[in-house]
Amino acid sequence: MKTIIKIGHRGAKGHLAENTLESIAKAISFGVDMIEIDVHRCASGEIVVLHDFTLDRTTNGSGEIAKKDWQFLKGLRVEGKYKIPLLTDVLELIEGKCAINIELKGLNTAEAVCDIVKEHIKTGNWEYQDFILSSFQKNELFEVRKYNEQMPIGVLSKASLSEAIKLGKQLKASAIHPSAGIVTRDNVREAQAEGFKVNVWTINEPEAIARMKEFEVDGIISDFPDRL
Repeated sequence: MKTIIKIGHRGAKGHLAENTLESIAKAISFGVDMIEIDVHRCASGEIVVLHDFTLDRTTNGSGEIAKKDWQFLKGLRVEGKYKIPLLTDVLELIEGKCAINIELKGLNTAEAVCDIVKEHIKTGNWEYQDFILSSFQKNELFEVRKYNEQMPIGVLSKASLSEAIKLGKQLKASAIHPSAGIVTRDNVREAQAEGFKVNVWTINEPEAIARMKEFEVDGIISDFPDRL
């Protein structure tokens, strides 16, 4: 059986508050190969790590992230105790420890994230192969490819793996990231035959993990990376 890449979903979401440095550190302690996080561009331009488009579910703030500046956001707390990190904070924490999948959740994130990645490759212990930029926002992925030919791209899909493969070819992507509900043994092989890595989300239960391993996917994204 092939070795599966272990990917911590929003850090170790099943153990600690998602997309926080503490959750990411917990995932690293479990020996993950990669961290998956979500990013938005706030009103003052910084790339912040948070899943939702709004602050209400996970923080003590309210409103849209894109309309708030960093000065305001850095005073908020996730689940009452954790700071909202910047993408640069996450890269500093995990440098040399594991790779990273950055999901471009918000709009107008592509160029700024590419600049941050390029700068860290230039000045730090990073290579392009340590990154995957993924998104459901097709426009953001096309912006990534237009702006940087070298950047590894992952096409997210929860509807059709075949459509994701078509889009992946257009983007010269390196990976397809399908939801568990659209994955079969055959379409995993189809994607791999086209040259894509297949990293499946979000797989938490032991039976589902075993099934994905049996399908020989390349990576598993999990809230509980210690189960992988």
